[in-house]
Amino acid sequence: MSSMSLKIRILDKEYQVNCKPEEREALELSAKLLDEKMEEIRRSSHIIGVERIAVMAALNLAHDLIRSEKTAQADAQTSLLLQTMNSKLSSVLTDLNG
Repeated sequence: MSSMSLKIRILDKEYQVNCKPEEREALELSAKLLDEKMEEIRRSSHIIGVERIAVMAALNLAHDLIRSEKTAQADAQTSLLLQTMNSKLSSVLTDLNG
């Protein structure tokens, strides 16, 4: 599969990265999210240095990802429970009407 070169801008610095054409949009959105998170950290804290800001942004984004995964897992468990309850209720109603 071929790749393309893409320029992204993060914290006022331009980077040249390669990606597959079908991944371009996701990469641009990822770069935008990272840039916004790093700008937020730079504005709201006393952290100095791009490397330290990048580490804090990575930690924040990893935390958000883990929290989202746990929420998705809980939602899946709730959905399964509701499906089970619905099946049991349907069975009881069938027995009552039968």
